[in-house]
Amino acid sequence: MFSPHQLNPSRSTTNRPIEQVLRRRTIGVGSKVTFVNRFLKLFFPVLIVILAVIVVVFRRDSKIPEISTTYTYEIINTFPHDRKAFTQGLVFENGVLYEGTGLPGRSTLRKVELETGKVLQTHQLLTKFFGEGITIYGDNIIQLTYQENVGFVYNKDTFELLRKFNYPTEGWGITHNGSHLIMSDGTPTLYFLDPETFEQVSRIKVYDRNSPLWGLNELEYIDGQIYANVWPDERIAMIAPDTGRVVGWIDMQGLLAPQDYTEYVDVFNGIAYDKNNGRLFVTGKYWPKLFEIKLIPAK
Repeated sequence: MFSPHQLNPSRSTTNRPIEQVLRRRTIGVGSKVTFVNRFLKLFFPVLIVILAVIVVVFRRDSKIPEISTTYTYEIINTFPHDRKAFTQGLVFENGVLYEGTGLPGRSTLRKVELETGKVLQTHQLLTKFFGEGITIYGDNIIQLTYQENVGFVYNKDTFELLRKFNYPTEGWGITHNGSHLIMSDGTPTLYFLDPETFEQVSRIKVYDRNSPLWGLNELEYIDGQIYANVWPDERIAMIAPDTGRVVGWIDMQGLLAPQDYTEYVDVFNGIAYDKNNGRLFVTGKYWPKLFEIKLIPAK
């Protein structure tokens, strides 16, 4: 006799465990798929945020190599310069030069006749001060000191000391862009100061391609760019004030003739600009000459 279960194999008790196993496996796979979907939904936005942060940080901290323009020069005029002047700052306005000199006990602010090099007016700093860069802002002359963390504000005409101000870094060079003072301290950083309070407003780090540029010294703001002597080299960096990128170099080697070295000369330092006539002047510490030059793109 046949069992009913034999007549209907699909209902066989031997198949029930297999069905149950298959059902459990199907349920298990579905649970895993659900878990993966939930995980991706939660993790994917986080992954996007992480990638975005990485891109922003990389773009901020990395510097894209840029090609700068190189210039040489032509000497247009040569003027006498005081060999005893340890030139730290140089400015031209209304036909005369203003010069800041350094070294303790020998630091001065002076007005100089361009054509003859004659010193027309002098203010002697106290012996403890090492004079540094100068700039003219409005009716005042501003002068830095090296490591004394103090600057001076003078009346431009009388050289009367009007006030003092302090800053936390060394003082090297100073210029302005019409709205802010721009100050160097020998590092790759340039500081933008409020000309009334002398508080720092912003700063930029100067890069030549991918490398920070050290030794930024005497400064001059010319046609929207910051010209900087780079201590102790005989060259001038042309810096974009919004990015800090060096957009040009002026190779100043060979200014002095062999006979100019009969007495000691120090490094190339001092940039002044005659805005009204487009004249550019340069000199150095203890140099016997001051030069008017014209820039020539290098070949």
